[in-house]
This record gives sequence, structure tokens and C-alpha cells, in this order.
Amino acid sequence: MEAAKAHIIIKGVGAISPLGFDSASTATAYTSGIPAFKTILHQGTPTPVAALSAEAEEHLQDLLLANPVYKQLDRSVLMAVYAARQAAVQAGWLNEPPPTDDDLAVNIGSSRGATGLFEEHFEAFQQENLSSSASPTTTLGNLSSWVAHAVNAGGGQISHSITCSTALMAVANGVAWLKSGMAKRFLAGGTEAPLTDFTIAQMKAVGIYSRLTDHPYPCQPYAAEKHNTFTLGEGAAVFALEQVFNPAPGTLVVEGVGLGFEKLVSKTGISAEGINFQKSMRQAIAQLSEHDRQVDLVITHTPGTRAGDKAELAAIRAVFGDNLPLITTNKWLIGHTLGASGALSLQYALHVLQYQQFTAIPYPHHLPQQESTSIKRIMVNAAGFGGNAASVIVSVVK
Repeated sequence: MEAAKAHIIIKGVGAISPLGFDSASTATAYTSGIPAFKTILHQGTPTPVAALSAEAEEHLQDLLLANPVYKQLDRSVLMAVYAARQAAVQAGWLNEPPPTDDDLAVNIGSSRGATGLFEEHFEAFQQENLSSSASPTTTLGNLSSWVAHAVNAGGGQISHSITCSTALMAVANGVAWLKSGMAKRFLAGGTEAPLTDFTIAQMKAVGIYSRLTDHPYPCQPYAAEKHNTFTLGEGAAVFALEQVFNPAPGTLVVEGVGLGFEKLVSKTGISAEGINFQKSMRQAIAQLSEHDRQVDLVITHTPGTRAGDKAELAAIRAVFGDNLPLITTNKWLIGHTLGASGALSLQYALHVLQYQQFTAIPYPHHLPQQESTSIKRIMVNAAGFGGNAASVIVSVVK
């Protein structure tokens, strides 16, 4: 008799982004296909960004008011706490007394961390008025420790940054910890609050920031026109993971995780062939059953940069050959949320699996024309400065 197979299931999802503050509001936004961008003045120059909606901002402020201690925290930490509590509630973990064996581990990551608060404290430092809270509230470890407090987690707590692959690598960590037995429950995700003067200026200095301030789609992955359209957004998404045997039909499962790396060939670590993507995608696919490795849709990283978008598409073609899956992205709707981007793309994947629909990219693009099909398995990609990449494959139990 064949032994029962263990599955890593997604028991809960929490997110806050320019598209919404819960699964219902986010689903409505994805169905409408209306981008969440606005134009701000950054150092006197009109600049497109994707900020939280007014409703989402109101919910975040409610969280802030609910606990006076949160007033000292960076926006990235607040969004992580909001998303993590939402995921834990959905999983049923906050409706139970805290377990005595501290079996809930947390891994929340961010590319930039507490950049807004750091900028505030640095300005105070220049004025010789630095607060004693500057150091403890700007450490990257702040992310997982405050989330752990908010969800009664007593297990391992990991905060990390591997640039824009951060969130998917947190999911990979969750899978590894659960399979190893080091945790029985795991909260994994990413958060980013990069809409600050210094962070926006850094992206502009790289020379990739979108100048389409008057365009309905300032961020245009795979655009036919040859220009860079990178646009910053903010948000957080967290997933409640467990390992179970024989999950019920309809259960969301993580089937594979892959990590890739390539030697630096540029400031951003992008090769024309997308070697890092090829490695991460192949590693994730290798974890599927040898007799069933069909991927129906790839949600790509594609931040709207000419070199990055082209490299990822080349990598997908190299990996899948003639059996090319459908390809899409959500960055034309919410921009690039850096360390949170993989998590928000994964949230999008779960939306597509549930509703069997995704909004077609509305501007001229280089994506191959493909016939729509039933979407049973989705791969999500992410990559970051330094040559790293991560891929996660999700599906629904039949």
C-alpha cells in the first residue's frame, strides 16, 4: 500500500496592497482591471506610484489605533502585522488558545526594511535630536518579531532580505521548516513600504523609473515600445502554511519551490538568457510528479524594465520549449513592491485558481498569443538585484 503523501497547504492568506485590504476587495480590483497608480511630486518631478487605496489606508490606521505601541513602528512592519493577522484568522489560529509547544514559526522579509522610519531618524540625527527608539525600530528583525507578538507565535522568527525574491524565499523557508519538523505551522510572506523620497530617488538613479506620468498604465511589463516603465508600489502579503496528509479537494497546495542564482553581469544581475530564472523554474518543476509536470500559467516577475522582462521571457521559452504556458503579471496594476512583490503575485495566483480568470494586458506587448485554458497549476516567479531568483508552484487539490 502506497504511503500517504504529505502536502504543504495554504490554510490562510492575508494581504494589503493598492488593490485592496482583504480577499474580497482585492478580487473586485483584479476583476475590474483598473490600475492603482497615482502621480505624486517627488523632488518637484511628477512621479507615478501605487499607494494603498483610501479604504486600505483606513484599515491600516485602525490597526495603528488599536495598539498605541504600534505608533513607533515603520509602515512596513504595520502592513506585515495587518496581513499576518488576516492570514492567521483565516487559518483559525487566532481563534484558539496559544499552543504550549510554540509550534508556529514566522518568516517575514523585506527588500528595504524600515526605510521610511530610517529616513526620519537620520534627519533627526542630523539635527542632533535622535530618539532612543531609532535602533530597535529600524532593524530588519523588527518584521518577524512584531508579527510574532501579533499572532501569538512562539517558534522560530526569521526576518530576511534577498531583494525582490524575498517573499518567495520566505515561502521556500516555510516549506523546508514544515517538512523538516522544525515547525508545525508557518507564517511566510513579504512587506514593503518604499514610497519614500530616498527609495524613489534610488530607483530613479538606476535609470529604470517610468516617465509615463500621464498614462493610464505607467508600468508596462512586456511593452512593445522600447522604454523602461518601472514603477514603485507598496503592500504586504502573508501565507499560513501547514503540512497535512490527504488534504480535502479544493485545498490550495504548494507543490514546488525553486531557487536560482547566477553570477553578476550587471548592476542588477540580469543576463540576457535569464539563467537565474531558468534554474529556479527547473528546480520547482522537478518537485512535481514525473508523470504530471504541466504548468498552465506563469505569473512573471517582470517589473517593466526592458532587460529584465526580455530575460525572463527568454528563460520561460528555454524551460518550456514548445509547451509554452499562459503568461501574465500583476505589475501593470500595482507596480513593483520589491520584497513584497512575490507574495502579492502569489496572492494573485490564488485568485486566478479560485476564479479561473485574469485580466488581459491592455496595451501593446510582446507576449505570445495563446488560447485560454483551464488553469490548474500556476508558477510564480521573482528575482532580485544580485542575481537571485525564486519560483513557487501552486495548485488546487482535485
